[in-house]
Amino acid sequence: MKLIVIAALALVAVVVAAPAEQPAKVVNILRSEHDLQPDGAYHYNFETEDGTSRNENGELKVVNDAENKPQQVLTVRGSYSYVDPEGHSHSVTYVADETGFHAESNDLSKTQS
Repeated sequence: MKLIVIAALALVAVVVAAPAEQPAKVVNILRSEHDLQPDGAYHYNFETEDGTSRNENGELKVVNDAENKPQQVLTVRGSYSYVDPEGHSHSVTYVADETGFHAESNDLSKTQS
């Protein structure tokens, strides 16, 4: 019986000692713009007070498929950036088109150990 009481008290101590969950910080939007065209082209961007931003453009273009038939594809170009918890800035630029998704960033070229 003593063992059960000691185990229960130990469990209570662990739960009480656990760090309390911090409420999520509200991040204000500083700028937000969007524009959608009737032909499917679009542009949007936003920026928040914590250093996060994104800018993207999409447009339809005609390319020939494997059978040399014209096909409409959406080409997307954009970038995003953010500041990590340690205060380092990170940015990525990308293109998505008929050849796939292609991203470039100094962070992507770093080797992780």
